[in-house]
Amino acid sequence: MESYHIAVFDIGKTNKKLLIYDPGLNILKIEKIKIEEYTQGDLKHDNIGDIEGWMIECLKNNASEFNIKAISISAHGATFTCVDDTGNLAIPELSYTTDPGEAFHEAFFREMGTRETLQDETCTPDFNVLLNVAKGIKYAQDIFGDQFQQVRYILNLPQYFSFKLTGIASADPTYVGCHTYLWNFRENKWSAVVDKLNIRSKLPEKLLKPWDTVGNITKQVADETGLSPDTIVTTGIHDSNASFLPHIISSDGKDFILNSTGTWCVIMHESEKVHFNKDELGKVVFYNLSAFNSPIKTAIFMGGLEFEAYDSLIRGKAGELCAFDPSLYQQIISRKDCFILPGITRGTGQFPNSSPRVIEHGITYHYEDIKSGKMIPECFQDPRIAFAVLNLSLAIQTKVSLDRVDMQNGLPIYTEGGFSNNEAYNILVGGFYPYSDVFLTNLKEATSFGAALMGKAAVEQKHPKDFRNLLEIDKIPVKKHSFEGLEEYTTEFLRLI
Repeated sequence: MESYHIAVFDIGKTNKKLLIYDPGLNILKIEKIKIEEYTQGDLKHDNIGDIEGWMIECLKNNASEFNIKAISISAHGATFTCVDDTGNLAIPELSYTTDPGEAFHEAFFREMGTRETLQDETCTPDFNVLLNVAKGIKYAQDIFGDQFQQVRYILNLPQYFSFKLTGIASADPTYVGCHTYLWNFRENKWSAVVDKLNIRSKLPEKLLKPWDTVGNITKQVADETGLSPDTIVTTGIHDSNASFLPHIISSDGKDFILNSTGTWCVIMHESEKVHFNKDELGKVVFYNLSAFNSPIKTAIFMGGLEFEAYDSLIRGKAGELCAFDPSLYQQIISRKDCFILPGITRGTGQFPNSSPRVIEHGITYHYEDIKSGKMIPECFQDPRIAFAVLNLSLAIQTKVSLDRVDMQNGLPIYTEGGFSNNEAYNILVGGFYPYSDVFLTNLKEATSFGAALMGKAAVEQKHPKDFRNLLEIDKIPVKKHSFEGLEEYTTEFLRLI
């Protein structure tokens, strides 16, 4: 086969990237742009038009330099689009950050089913705002009324862009199965919510694999970009699942848990079957579907957001101050008198009813009071102590998340993303599981790498697992340290919540 290239579009909530890969899955070029959402009235929207225009411009600018055979798209979650018979947006796209109000949420569950019933059937927890796609669709029906009658297809975000490139509508399991309320995990079909929303005819009947070829680019796209009309476009893939995919393949059947850290910390564990413990219903514990249609038990919390929020208040040199000082951490753990409790964004994470606050020597300092300067905890006078207490909070939230995705002492934990650089945090996580190893992975641009793998499988018409030899992921072990009283500190943390 002649040499070729894969163009990957990694569509994050704010940051968008084009990456060009060679057949060996090496990155040859990266282009980045920020395209933020905008607000119109009470509604928030992703700037779909600007994203489309940027994508076409990227392809046009790179068509002569690279022999692009495939285009593969990954995108952030909880986002859908509605197109009409002409292929244009029938209604404005709704950003999942739009707040429909509490009355809407309560009405949704009265009509669609209880929170617990829907979580058990669709493996979807209740999120605030419009982080559940079914809620977004229902809200669009309510506010756009007659306009919604013009909708021909409801497409998830990666498939919207593949549709614009090929003119062919599709769906894939990784996005359909990511807290949408639309997929029945136990029966592996569209859920009852689909019929209650009366949208079955607007959804693709069959799910394609993320590495399936949806079709070739249209003549219009070929003319606009200079790409060959034979350029193929894959179905597309959800970003967290794209990041998880290389680890599934490289593990070669061995069990592990991935701790993918960023604004959201996403803890993922591939499972043989779907099951919830009683205390997990009502919590932000759910299942994704992998690219191979297997269930991935998942727990999330906004760890990166919490870190950034307190970092701005502590005002120290976070990188230096997160170096591990065993005596400092042991001192804080032994005293059990200083805690940073979640969560900056209420209604999310593993403690959705907890309000953000610091408790020190029995005194409560609410986050808003700290932020305004009205009350400042004593520990914030020493950034070393403040960051240590913050890292303990993040590590405990991670432990709770790990346990809720069926962590067993002895399973390896792979940490990737922003917290890979936080030495103390990773040592603390390992401290909860003395018989497990914590590893930092070296996989750069994990999301786009997974998407590029989909493109390669499509071009060469092979299964992604056939390329296991290209997926040697270095794993750097985190040094082990035992902490006397860590369990007692954690117990007090949970009691205070």
